[in-house]
Amino acid sequence: MKETKKKKNAHAPDKARVLELLSENPGATKRDLAKKLGLKGSDRIGLKRALRELEADGAIEGRQKRGLTKRGELPEIGVIEVTGVDADGELLARPLDWQSNEEAPLIYVMPPKDGGAPGSGARLLAHLERRGEAYEARIIRRLDSETPSRILGVVRVHPKGARLEPIDKKARTEYAIDQRDLNDAKNNELVATEPQAGRIAGFARVKVVERIGSMDSPRTISLIAIHDHGIPTEFPSAVIEQAKAAQPVDPRGRTDFRAVPLITIDPADARDHDDAVWAGPDDDPGNSGGHVVLVAIADVAHYVTTGSALDREALNRGNSCYFPDRVVPMLPEELSADLCSLREGVDRACLVARMVFDSHGRKKSHRFLRGIMRSAARLTYQQAQRAFDGNPDADLSPIARQTLAQLWEAYKSLTVERGKRDPLDLDLPERRIVLGADGHVASIAYRERLESMKLIEEFMVLANVAAAEALEKAKTPLIYRVHDQPSREKLFAFSDFLRTLNINFAKGQVVKPGIFNRILAGAKGTPNEKVMNDIVLRSQAQAIYDPANIGHFGLNLARYAHFTSPIRRYADLIVHRALIRAFNLGEDGLTDREIGTLAQTAEHITMTERRAMAAERDSTDRYVAAFMEDRVGEVFEARVSGVTRFGLFVRLAESGADGLVPIRALGADFFRHDERKQTLTGERTHVTFTMGDLIKVKLMEAAPVTGGLRFELAEGGKAGRRGDKPKGPGPGKRAGKARFKAKKR
Repeated sequence: MKETKKKKNAHAPDKARVLELLSENPGATKRDLAKKLGLKGSDRIGLKRALRELEADGAIEGRQKRGLTKRGELPEIGVIEVTGVDADGELLARPLDWQSNEEAPLIYVMPPKDGGAPGSGARLLAHLERRGEAYEARIIRRLDSETPSRILGVVRVHPKGARLEPIDKKARTEYAIDQRDLNDAKNNELVATEPQAGRIAGFARVKVVERIGSMDSPRTISLIAIHDHGIPTEFPSAVIEQAKAAQPVDPRGRTDFRAVPLITIDPADARDHDDAVWAGPDDDPGNSGGHVVLVAIADVAHYVTTGSALDREALNRGNSCYFPDRVVPMLPEELSADLCSLREGVDRACLVARMVFDSHGRKKSHRFLRGIMRSAARLTYQQAQRAFDGNPDADLSPIARQTLAQLWEAYKSLTVERGKRDPLDLDLPERRIVLGADGHVASIAYRERLESMKLIEEFMVLANVAAAEALEKAKTPLIYRVHDQPSREKLFAFSDFLRTLNINFAKGQVVKPGIFNRILAGAKGTPNEKVMNDIVLRSQAQAIYDPANIGHFGLNLARYAHFTSPIRRYADLIVHRALIRAFNLGEDGLTDREIGTLAQTAEHITMTERRAMAAERDSTDRYVAAFMEDRVGEVFEARVSGVTRFGLFVRLAESGADGLVPIRALGADFFRHDERKQTLTGERTHVTFTMGDLIKVKLMEAAPVTGGLRFELAEGGKAGRRGDKPKGPGPGKRAGKARFKAKKR
């Protein structure tokens, strides 16, 4: 019997082989795969089983009548949306239904035979063919109007009439506004418009439907990103009323931590304080040299109960959004800045992770308690660091000094275990935009990276792990914070790039964070240090929220959940409710109804997190562009941070500002793009630009409306490295033809 079963499964395909075939044949059907694998009759059962498992793992997608695709790849025929044009005038698009956690691939749309290229926002049914890392789309038919339904822009009043300058960096044209459609909007005012029928002087018409603010006010810069990404800013009246009616918690029935000198340690400009920490020696004789660590988190679940107006709005927002001049909070200020903020000397409700570690930093136990606390001190990272360095501030209280000393002792033992875990160790400096009293940018610099910050990060990570472990053990559903390992395609691209630096990276190896760390360590102190951090970051998947656990690759953890910031993240609120349910800490725990919708909740809050990140990044870019506006014409030292077929992305050394050097600004030559080596090489001069190159650039344009910075190569900016003469058409060939061939590789 066993022998017969073994024979029947003899031709069952390996799942890796199935994935390989789908990579080579996107859109293949089960019949196609069976044919390529040489499977017939009952042998196909193994293929069906392998496909079911791959689909359950999220590795592939099933598409009715269109076959199967490996997740992260596009089918032969799909719906795309036009996003704009690149610097060379080529039409760009994105896949409309992109389900992967990876960044969507770039799509170049071939001009339609009938002329009249579709505009930004147009949806198209198209044949899609892979060209290296990008796709080429040939239009089958247009699916709807090519005009976007809502266009944000700035009004520009000219002698011959009003125009709308779109905020979208990719927009290549302005729109006309008839006088009667201005809605009293003035010159240099940010507005929302809707398309209108007809044209004025050859421009498509729009009508002003909302006046947002004058671009003369620096506060409008954040409003552009907020409106562009659809981030809700006004709380419904029912939410405000509920927040205002909230009262301090009754301490009865809670564990009393008010005698424990918990302290908050945050950035100097922190707008909320939802975590406090304490550590001390363990008094258990069996744990000599060990430590007890308390991480106390604001008990938001007490105030934001399931199904309430506050809860519905918090879920809608998903998270708080932070901008240089403001915060758009997940919760009203009555909670986020008061009742749920762990203010010094005030009683506050909390949920506490109590963790015990041995002298080597290994966790021995953990438990969760619902309590009441009173912060003994509110400190900044700088204050804590000075105390750690032996130079405490003179006005620092004795109790705060003692707590800081004990925190430092516990942290030193925890770093030993962290070192063994070997999480991904990227050095990615964060820009800090400082605004003056007038709201304009006073300075841009990199944030200081202190050991006090790492201490708090480590304590928060450990509390998050404890929450996930406790809920798993209690068999209570939750939303995990998961981070998949890098995709096969990204690892191949990473390996190809490393080969250009004479660094070996086996493509088929089992990848762990430590492998990347060793590569980063090897680049430290070399000219490639910064670019290596960027390249490693780009090779990683994006973290998401999911009720199904696949672990966290970057942190090198088997299970991880967000527990430490329920004021600003809905994911943490879900975990708090799950802990309350699992350990009978109250009547306001996770409900059966919530458990039934965890997958939808996780998908939604992943989306709102991405939305917030994009808005925050766009706002920063616009503030930087406004700051640089007065420096047009100056020369800067920059590092090449990206190489594309349309030019170089560069990052300025002094401020970290990012911008583009269009390919036409690199000199009188045709440059060939090598996607694998990440280089641009001149056909005639053989000058090569590659990732990490230091060059000098001249700022030609700074556009606060779009956040774009445009540079050109400064005189003597790069002598260039003379490479081997590239194969292919020489300088006598038409540039357009050579460019098209470069794209197809």
